[in-house]
Amino acid sequence: MSQNPQTRLLLRKAAADEVLLDRILAAPEVDDELVGFHCQQAAEKCLKAWLCDSGVNYPKTHNLLMLVELLEADGKTLPEGLAAIDHLTPYATIFRYEDPPQSGHFDRPAARQLVRDLRAFVERQLRPE
Repeated sequence: MSQNPQTRLLLRKAAADEVLLDRILAAPEVDDELVGFHCQQAAEKCLKAWLCDSGVNYPKTHNLLMLVELLEADGKTLPEGLAAIDHLTPYATIFRYEDPPQSGHFDRPAARQLVRDLRAFVERQLRPE
C-alpha cells in the first residue's frame, strides 16, 4: 500500500517551510521567533505526515509533544536525539504573540538540523510512495 495524498501534502508543506528556513537562517534582520516558527511548522507537518501515514487521527494542534504522544500510543517512538523537538512548540504558540524570555539563546543552526534530522527519520518510517 502506498502513501495517501494527505501524507504527501504534509511532506510537501514541510519542505516549503524548510526552503524558507534555509533562506532566512543566517539573516540577522529576521527575528529568532520567525525562524523558530518555521522550524516548528516543518516539524509539526512531518509528525502529522507520520500520523497520517499510520492511520492515526490527530487534532488541530501546534503542540509537538501531543503529536509525539499520539505516535507513542500507536507504538512508534522518536530516537533520543530528536527528544528536544518539543522545545519548538512555543514558537508556534506563545512566541507568535509574545517575546521569548531574554535568558537563553535560540540556536538557529541546531534547530534547523533538528528539523532536518526529524524529516529524514520520519521519511524512513513512511510507506513507500
